[in-house]
Amino acid sequence: MMQQLLLQLAPLPAPALDNFVPGRNGAALQALREIAGGTGAERFVYLWGEPGSGRTHLLRGLAQAAGSRKTLFLSGAAGDGVAGDQVIAVDDVQLLTADEQIKLFDLYNRVRASSGALVASGDAAPAQLTLRDDLRSRLAWGLAYQLHPLSDTEKAAALRAHARARALDLPEDVIAYLLRHARRDMASLIGILDALDRYSLEKKRPVTLPLVRDALESMKDRYT
Repeated sequence: MMQQLLLQLAPLPAPALDNFVPGRNGAALQALREIAGGTGAERFVYLWGEPGSGRTHLLRGLAQAAGSRKTLFLSGAAGDGVAGDQVIAVDDVQLLTADEQIKLFDLYNRVRASSGALVASGDAAPAQLTLRDDLRSRLAWGLAYQLHPLSDTEKAAALRAHARARALDLPEDVIAYLLRHARRDMASLIGILDALDRYSLEKKRPVTLPLVRDALESMKDRYT
């Protein structure tokens, strides 16, 4: 119930490269920024990591950031007739069926022969994926980055930095409370912090643990 109320307080922000907290993933973030801006030499990137490491956030953020270029986000399936001159993000390649693997292999070849870029993600390094050999070789063509989830210490530091940017005095007990009771991904934590900031302004009270509990009680009264 606590997590549900926190999410009602703070709808999830849209994934973007600008609201991705890199932690140890700065090199991967920079590579995608370069692809989005058309400034990098590398056109093929593969991201891998455990759930919650930010794979989907980065791919959706890439599709959003490359707005002036033709972009496409694909979840799992590689569609027919996708042009090779687009910026293409393919998530969760480990879920591809045999037919979809063939389509993605063909798509890699079309992108290579054209002016596009392709970023794919999966739950393991290319060599460890249970996919066709030729597709695994394509996934290893360019840069490959293992994504590392943020530690609680890194999340706390990111929350402090975000609060400072908003001129918000954020007590340590509020940070600890959010890390215990909110969703673990950074986008949700930032969204909740922004919502608490708005709530504190409405109530003309500082963000403290009592205010957080009052905000949750307000949500409980509204939705129950």
